[in-house]
Amino acid sequence: MNEPMKTSLNRIDGRAKVTGKATYSAEHQIQGLVHGYLVTSTIAKGRIRTINTRAAEKSPGVIAVFTHRNAPKLFKPTNDFMTSMTYESRLPLADDRIHYGGQIIGLVVADTFERARHASHLVEVEYDTQSPLVEPEKATYKEAPGMMGEKLNFEKGSFASGKVPQSDPALTVEATYLTSMEHHAPMEPPAIIAQWRGKDAVTIYEPSQAVLVGQRTYAEVLGLPAERVRLLSPYIGGAFGSKAFPWPHGLLCAAAARQVGKPLKVVVSRRQMTANTGHRSHTEQRIRLSATPDGTLNAIEHEVKSAASPAGEFSEPCTKMVPVMYESPNIRLYQELAIMNVGTPTFMRAPGETPGMWALESAMDELAWKLNIDPIALRLKNIAKGDQRKNLPFSEHHFADCLKVGAERFGWQERQKPRSLTRDGKLVGIGIAAATYPGNRGATSAKVRLLPDGTAHVLTAGNDMGTGAYTVVAMTASEALGLPVEQIRVELGDSRLPDGGIAGGSQMTASLLPAVKGACEKVLQEAKTKNAPEAIAILKESGRAAWEATASTAPGEEKKKYAFHSSGAHFCEVAIDEEIGRLRVTRWLSVMDIGRVINVKTAASQVRGGIIMGISHALMEEGELDPNLGNPVVYDLATYHVASHADIPRIDVAFVGKPDLKFNPVGARGVGEIGITGVAAAVANAVYHATGKRIRDLPITPDKLL
Repeated sequence: MNEPMKTSLNRIDGRAKVTGKATYSAEHQIQGLVHGYLVTSTIAKGRIRTINTRAAEKSPGVIAVFTHRNAPKLFKPTNDFMTSMTYESRLPLADDRIHYGGQIIGLVVADTFERARHASHLVEVEYDTQSPLVEPEKATYKEAPGMMGEKLNFEKGSFASGKVPQSDPALTVEATYLTSMEHHAPMEPPAIIAQWRGKDAVTIYEPSQAVLVGQRTYAEVLGLPAERVRLLSPYIGGAFGSKAFPWPHGLLCAAAARQVGKPLKVVVSRRQMTANTGHRSHTEQRIRLSATPDGTLNAIEHEVKSAASPAGEFSEPCTKMVPVMYESPNIRLYQELAIMNVGTPTFMRAPGETPGMWALESAMDELAWKLNIDPIALRLKNIAKGDQRKNLPFSEHHFADCLKVGAERFGWQERQKPRSLTRDGKLVGIGIAAATYPGNRGATSAKVRLLPDGTAHVLTAGNDMGTGAYTVVAMTASEALGLPVEQIRVELGDSRLPDGGIAGGSQMTASLLPAVKGACEKVLQEAKTKNAPEAIAILKESGRAAWEATASTAPGEEKKKYAFHSSGAHFCEVAIDEEIGRLRVTRWLSVMDIGRVINVKTAASQVRGGIIMGISHALMEEGELDPNLGNPVVYDLATYHVASHADIPRIDVAFVGKPDLKFNPVGARGVGEIGITGVAAAVANAVYHATGKRIRDLPITPDKLL
């Protein structure tokens, strides 16, 4: 019998990363490599009247300058999400129109990066400028489109029959909650190297959360068969939704490289990232909760406004988690979208749940105080029995355990009324908020090879964007084969390997591990043994090169029977110096139910990473646009503030629940995104407890605390 999987293991790729042996996309050393630098617009709306590239073309080392007048040939992709997909529906350099500040209007190619950058500043542009629309309050909103075929808007009970349920104002909370635009800021900026072999085959080195989707997209855009495109993405330095599909800079680089006949590298600068590689839209959310005197919810209304770009639509789906959080006979969810002169918004860690849970969990806290009911008791009383939108029961759901275990560990029972706790001359408060994220799973494949030297190789195009996928894949193969983890070699992120799915929506672990497990089991079946050591012995005797098998898995009928969701609870303590508006998060506990925890160390690390990002969202992140020019006024890590080590306390993470074997054969749901959901509300609820001030507009900057 195989030994049980170790529950905590150091990353097997950790040494390669800290020693520099892990090669990221921009780091590949390729003979004859040339460099591209993007030229971007200085206006947010209008058109290019003239663009003069003569000085740039004459600059030393310059090989080519591309604009809309001589743009390399590109074809429109299918844009069918899991088949092929680009973030922006408009192809780069498609015409002379400007839709947002910082839009790509040219590419300079030179023999060095410095020469390309210098020449880019020599490009002279004259515009016919129009007044941009960048202020949400001046925008016109329409009903938001759904996501991946699923409608965002939903009505239940009286709302579904066109009636508004009666409510007692004394038992009702109605408030509007705001969030600011948030920018993607992964450690590794977006980058690409395109290396052609002739005119009909290309290798793309690019960080990609969906390697096979990226391969197919580049093939369509470049007019090639998919097998003539190889995409390599073995390591990703953070993505959070910003590297799932090709951006305009990648498409332009690949096409330009073919035209100049040299391998070409383009790295997006921090300033350019502000406009060109996605953001989370601002949101305006109105929530109304009404209850009976004992705290039973009678109605939930959640209305949302967000914005998208003329270059690409994306609705921040803030309402989607309401039907799985709290039971209510009457629910109304409605989302609207405005088209503004902003860069294309996109997925950002827990898209929808992050701003949505900020609003919902803040409103739940307000209702608890208004009804004089403990906030944990209010949540326990109203836990949803399943997905009210789909009318499906949960497969496994241990939200109540998260609340109870967390309350005991954190010392929740010691909490008193607002403004009652002080320490070292500062006001102290504690807050609670729920966390949630769906259990997503997609189709994947993996190949396993068992070799005579006693090692096993696992090969799949699935990837690791820093979450620990290399390690959990090795652990799964180790358990299935009966081999030590040290004898498992994992190869990821190559489009020539079996399709490993997408590292997004917290689904890589849940999707890929069943395929790895299945491939290992098929290898042992082929060898007619129960474990790898026996199979290796037979292999040596037979003289065969390897035992080899490929397995594919996908969701089945279970998704029609159950709702799959992870849940959690955040407990937060803050200390506030009101005289100077200084807030410090001083203590944190999160308790999570994510099904089977494959690797406690990396799972807890993922939760902590989400919490840190959530604290940053709550206290600092604010992407502002100039209301007159429409250009970003924060554009790098000096002006766009994110949390540092000094801002974060020790974070305690605990797990409850049990394996969700109705979801997949390994019982694991994803963990990459749930950690950020509810964090901002936990902070704001603690601020209210400390100060008596209810803040409904993020970020919670010092001026709001004075």
